[in-house]
Amino acid sequence: MKILITGAAGFIGFHLAKHLSKNFPHWEIVGIDNLNNYYDVSLKENRLEELGIHAISEISLTKSDKYPNFRFIKTDICDLQSLAGLFNQYSFDIICHLAAQAGVRYSFKEPRAYLKSNIEGFYNILEQAQIHPPKLFLYASSSSVYGNNRQIPFNETLPTNSPTNIYAATKISNELLAYTASSLYKLPTIGLRFFTVYGSWGRPDMALFKFINAILQGKKIDLYNYGKMFRDFTHISDIVKGIEAILQKGIKEELPNFQQDNNFYKIYNIGCNSPISLLDFIKTIEEKLQQKAIINYLPMQPGEMEKTWADVNLLREEVGISPTVSLKEGVSEFVDWYLAYYQVHV
Repeated sequence: MKILITGAAGFIGFHLAKHLSKNFPHWEIVGIDNLNNYYDVSLKENRLEELGIHAISEISLTKSDKYPNFRFIKTDICDLQSLAGLFNQYSFDIICHLAAQAGVRYSFKEPRAYLKSNIEGFYNILEQAQIHPPKLFLYASSSSVYGNNRQIPFNETLPTNSPTNIYAATKISNELLAYTASSLYKLPTIGLRFFTVYGSWGRPDMALFKFINAILQGKKIDLYNYGKMFRDFTHISDIVKGIEAILQKGIKEELPNFQQDNNFYKIYNIGCNSPISLLDFIKTIEEKLQQKAIINYLPMQPGEMEKTWADVNLLREEVGISPTVSLKEGVSEFVDWYLAYYQVHV
């Protein structure tokens, strides 16, 4: 089994690469990433070191000295020539396309970065999948696609024609392109709508990182909509567990109504099914750090969603999994990692 993971130095891609390399030693796993500077590149490099990659090459695949079945090469999904060379070299059974320009607020400042990576880059990978068809093409979507929907919890049948920001619009575009490829070429595609993923080795632009930084430094936390914000926080281990289960079922063609009757397109929510207010989220961090936060209450920001809430019934019924990590457990795990990684003493 040969698997490609794009965005392997990113938050979710790193965890997935580590999990699959460790638990499926007979699978051959190739990771790619462009290591851009959207956030601290040293964090991405340290993730790769955790995967046993100490020398990063743009010429050839580097073999991990920790996981013999994992290899990595630095390349950009927008570099079509480089991608074509990789796909000509490998015949991938599974593609896990997780590379993307992430972050909602950054899309207000640099929208073209999202159009480049999330649409052009996505299509490049999709095109190679059409030329070299895998058994499964999984890709990262987002809870942001639900936009201004008022019906909660969000289920996969809701319309996604009301995005509130460019990031969400690019993810909706990904789903449409995947649907087209599935319809025209019978390419088996599965979109995964992730809900506010958090955990160790996370991105510095995410809420948990920012909140802990502010609390430890005695700085104010900007809280929008006067604190009346809710997010379906989902621990990274539940995300990885969900992806693995979907892969296993998909490989065996055991997903209901998929790859049968000319249906080669699937969407799943992967969330915790338990929206938490940001105020309660901050209280959980305060309890773990034993320090109080200073909160700066602000009005709602344009482009933000007031509440996200994943309906995970489809995932539970068809894949047989449910989230297991509580917010308290997840926050504790992240804080322990953060303090160790940044050598902070509290």
